[in-house]
Amino acid sequence: MTDKSRGFDTLQIHGGAAPDPATGARQTPIYQSTAFVFRDAEHAAALFNLQEIGFIYSRLTNPTVSALADRINALEGGAGTICCSSGHAAQIMALFPLMGPGCNIVASTRLYGGTVTQFSQTIKRFGWSCTFVDFDDLAALEGAVDENTRAIFCESIANPGGYITDLDAVADVAKKVGLPLIVDNTSATPYLCRPIEHGATLVVNSTTKYLTGNGTVTGGAITDSGKFDWSASGKFPSLSEPEPAYHGLAFHLALGPMAFTFHSIAVGLRDLGMTMNPQGAHYTLLGIETLSLRMDKHVANARKVAEWLENDDRIDFVTYAGLPSSPYYDRVERICPKGAGALFTFGVKGGYDACVKLIDSVELFSHVANLGDARSLIIHSASTTHRQLSPEQQEAAGAAPNVVRVSIGIEDPDDIIADLDQALAKATA
Repeated sequence: MTDKSRGFDTLQIHGGAAPDPATGARQTPIYQSTAFVFRDAEHAAALFNLQEIGFIYSRLTNPTVSALADRINALEGGAGTICCSSGHAAQIMALFPLMGPGCNIVASTRLYGGTVTQFSQTIKRFGWSCTFVDFDDLAALEGAVDENTRAIFCESIANPGGYITDLDAVADVAKKVGLPLIVDNTSATPYLCRPIEHGATLVVNSTTKYLTGNGTVTGGAITDSGKFDWSASGKFPSLSEPEPAYHGLAFHLALGPMAFTFHSIAVGLRDLGMTMNPQGAHYTLLGIETLSLRMDKHVANARKVAEWLENDDRIDFVTYAGLPSSPYYDRVERICPKGAGALFTFGVKGGYDACVKLIDSVELFSHVANLGDARSLIIHSASTTHRQLSPEQQEAAGAAPNVVRVSIGIEDPDDIIADLDQALAKATA
């Protein structure tokens, strides 16, 4: 039986894993080693020439990290996956082989605040730029693409509001203009959404969040569909043209659907050094084993909490896409058939001051800058994660001053509701 024929619940436990050949250990060991011994000089040369797959140095590849990459790849349905040090690192790693000075990307306005800052400010230092567009306006999306655009970027379930992107429609635009579509699948995970099946070229995940699920380690992953023709347009010379550092090897010509993955290891991790540590990979491997169980509970709890909030007079609105009142409710069954996730926002009557009082009054919720934990988490995005953005950008991202973001955990839902109830009573008194 191949990985492709196995069910998700099986793959999340067995994908990328086998008993350790040296010891028989059933759980993937933590290979806490910087370097790996070569059989002989010929073996070493073959590894460095990319003629043979193996382990050289843990900045590039490591057995524990590779096991995690293989598991995520099986769950996302990709051709190849690499892991790196964080979700933000994954975004830069995804763009690195595609971009050059003067190039740009087109990204959704509905993004995590840190991503907006990374794309609007930090990437300028590489000579790259970003145009932000409302991806519900497909004509505007297509119109924002120019001769220097190299990728289209969005989130499957957008942070903070839980907005669900119409990936099929966006992928159609990307295909029409001949560009790769990069989808951040962090909030959905491959259990709720498989972006490659909707036309995504690359899928990035912050493994820090739901994939690990317990708030212990940071990490990122990039999965390549293996379906994009990097040589067709001449816009991606790092993948289509000879690479001087490898004696003129043309990655796409030589490696086909694995071109992006091997380039990201051989050039990206080699030179950027955004390496995931093996202990962190081990924690994430353990977390993924219960991913489907946790996500079902996350979704069930989120739906119950969102329904309660929507019927509370102290609340202005709730953005959860799993509510029939949501304008994005019709996308759930098509894009995220197992549920709309557990991340959403709600507006509190009383505005900014009431939001701050609510945050200071919760007892069960943890006030942290994270999401996807087993614990319920809460934050006021406008004063924290989206603080660097302009008021207009905050509004576009769904992080206005009167909005609170919640990541609903897997506790008893009645306890979650009770905590919000008592905190709202204090916040709106």
